[in-house]
Order: sequence, then C-alpha cells, then structure tokens
Amino acid sequence: MSGSVTITLRLNGEDVTATVPARESLVDFVRERMGLTGSHVGCAHGVCGACTVRVDGLSVRGCLMLAAQADGASVDTVEGLTDSGAMADLQDAFHRHNAVQCGFCTPGMLVTATELLDRGGPVPDRAAIRDHISGNYCRCTGYQAIVDAIQHVAIARAAAKEDAA
Repeated sequence: MSGSVTITLRLNGEDVTATVPARESLVDFVRERMGLTGSHVGCAHGVCGACTVRVDGLSVRGCLMLAAQADGASVDTVEGLTDSGAMADLQDAFHRHNAVQCGFCTPGMLVTATELLDRGGPVPDRAAIRDHISGNYCRCTGYQAIVDAIQHVAIARAAAKEDAA
C-alpha cells in the first residue's frame, strides 16, 4: 500500500499490528478497522470530545491524532475501560443520575471523567469537574446530571480509600 505505515500498539490490553494509511485518524482506525464503535466521530475537528480515547493514560481526541502516532502506545477505548471494570461505578452513576440522554457524547464523557477520577488527590469540586469535562460537548443533558454523577463517584471512591486506610 502506498502511503501506508505499519503500526503496533496495545489496544484495550491486546497487542495489535496493522498497516494503515498514513493519514488515517486514530478514531477511524479503532472504529473502522478494529470494530470498536463506542468512540464516536462528531465534529472531526477536536471540539466536541465524542471521539475521546486514552493514549498512554491521557485523554486525547481520536479525530486529531493519527493512528500512526499511536505506534508503540497503549490505547484504551470506552469498550476497554468497560471490559476492565475501570469505570463500572461511573457508568452506574451516569445511569442512576440520568446523565445519559441520547448517548452520543457519553463514551467520550466517560473516558474524560475516568481520567479525572484516576488522578487521585482531593475530591474535585463541581467547578473542577466542569472544567475537566469542558472539552466534551453534550447537547441533551445540560451537564448538571453529568457533574452530579462524576461528583458522586469521586466522593464514593474517596470514602472507600479512607475506609481501606
């Protein structure tokens, strides 16, 4: 294939090697080639956050990153984070707090929120939560329920750590 590159990465804990067009985005790679359709293509300009995935533990816009740039990296999609149980409590809180409406933004929102909650440190206040998810656009919920769900999990995880100590 002309204009293509071979990449090797760890995708949701599995080693993957593939030959991809040099200009293929990471989100297109995971959706079209790997069949992981949880990450959505929204604006294709990095503004909406629907395509958010984690690369080496950090949230990135899958539409702005080329698949070739992920060579050698560890990439986690919403499916991988779900399968590992890393965000089961967050998914449950989204459900209980009615933080899901149409669901289009939800996978990116969950990945972004997981990054915030995995940082450790003090429980983020509502302003910090809003700031962290500000790159994820939601047209349906008005964000209140999303912030409620993330804050609920942050408080619950902090209490569990305190109980364990």
